[in-house]
Amino acid sequence: MFSHIMVGSNDIERSKRFYDAVLGVLGAPAPFRDKNATGHTRLFYRHEGNTFAVAEPINNEPATFANGGTIGFKCNSPEQVKAFHDVAVANGGVSIENPPGLREGALGALYLAYVRDPDGNKLCALYRPKPKTA
Repeated sequence: MFSHIMVGSNDIERSKRFYDAVLGVLGAPAPFRDKNATGHTRLFYRHEGNTFAVAEPINNEPATFANGGTIGFKCNSPEQVKAFHDVAVANGGVSIENPPGLREGALGALYLAYVRDPDGNKLCALYRPKPKTA
């Protein structure tokens, strides 16, 4: 359904340090760095057929986060959820909501962790265990 997700940054080098560390937990390599025609820098992280990008706003206005928006990153284990959270906090992110861990709800059991990146974007690390079969 999606071709990519892009967030804005007010400090592209700070964002690069943050996302290099956080997305590295998920196995994403260093980003492709691009300057568009207006001279603004964009970082493209490509991993498992997906693209996550960070960009300086081309309208030269401050980057702001989406109120009510969350960007979810798929993890392979509860340990990876925790590592995502801990690396995010160690690199300038802020832990929000409940501590990383198991949540039971209408969608079943999920391991979740929520953080805000240095520009305030809300990120979620999510692992969905496979349903147990009888």
